[in-house]
Amino acid sequence: MPPKISNSVAWQQAELLMQPAFIRVVDNIRKLLDVSSWTGTYQDVLIWPTGTTDETKAIVTKLLQDLEAVTPEQALEIRETLSRLPMPHPGYHLCLQRQEQQISIDLWELCYQVCFREYIPGNETVNIDTSLIDENGEVDWQRLEVKTKELVEQVFANLPE
Repeated sequence: MPPKISNSVAWQQAELLMQPAFIRVVDNIRKLLDVSSWTGTYQDVLIWPTGTTDETKAIVTKLLQDLEAVTPEQALEIRETLSRLPMPHPGYHLCLQRQEQQISIDLWELCYQVCFREYIPGNETVNIDTSLIDENGEVDWQRLEVKTKELVEQVFANLPE
């Protein structure tokens, strides 16, 4: 699940950093894929809260599909039911493949590692890495590039031999 940010200043800083971080992550991945034995494809995925059963996933998916072809009254009823069920959030994964090996990397998790200090997946408490923001409140592109490059290189260095 994405981290929750309640502080408005931190929220603005995260908004400032996330898109540039995502662009730098994808660009650095492209550079490393060019010289790697791995091939990569990008895939939209649904990420469910931990512990969501397959049965619940099927029910929620069916209700979301039903929403598209019902009367306004039925839609209200469906939304009421959905409000009590776990909902997925959209994710974006890099799927790496080499021969029969396959690895999936969550690109948003990588972006969180770039934007937040000492980010731990699943931990909702996060601190913005303010070193990525210059004294004028703008993105420090040089620092962003250095941190992103290091993280992406680490991902590739940890791939199986």
